[in-house]
Amino acid sequence: MAKIELKQPIVDEIAATVKDAASVVIVNYSGITVAQDTVLRKQLREAGVTYKVYKNTLMNRAFQGTEFEGLVESLKGTNAIAVSKDDATAPARIISNFAKGCPALELRAGVVEGIVYDADGMKAIANIPSREELLSKFLGSIKSPITNFARVLNQIAEKGGAGACEPAPAAEEATAEAEAPAEEAAAAETAE
Repeated sequence: MAKIELKQPIVDEIAATVKDAASVVIVNYSGITVAQDTVLRKQLREAGVTYKVYKNTLMNRAFQGTEFEGLVESLKGTNAIAVSKDDATAPARIISNFAKGCPALELRAGVVEGIVYDADGMKAIANIPSREELLSKFLGSIKSPITNFARVLNQIAEKGGAGACEPAPAAEEATAEAEAPAEEAAAAETAE
């Protein structure tokens, strides 16, 4: 059996892993300890991100003819691949946050929703909050005006309920005085 035939299942595995992915990130992991790698893998796994180390030549072969072909030029040195099917920003965000305490870890490049980004682009994507954070901020901004409205209604009710909304006595007298001449004029017209 030829070497290529032995490696084909691994190429197929890589291709299946990246197929329909929301994002694929290439990471240079050289220089991190086993303990650091274990912690990173745990964080990625909890976020639903697949993280694996493959040979560059096998990733190169798996990326050929796909939307991930733009990652081939960043396959130099020791690399791992982080793939998310759901949250497009999760791999970049988690790896970038982890790299703050472990400078040896480096984002090389990535593809997010079909667009190839270099290291700087991936760092910018890492700053985008997760979908859940964005939804909670959105719901908070919708909820805020409703909460304020309910608070105002509650304050009105505490100050005297419906009476707080009635016109003041001075306003009632002014309205009655304005209506009196109009009634007198109408009565005079009917008398004629």
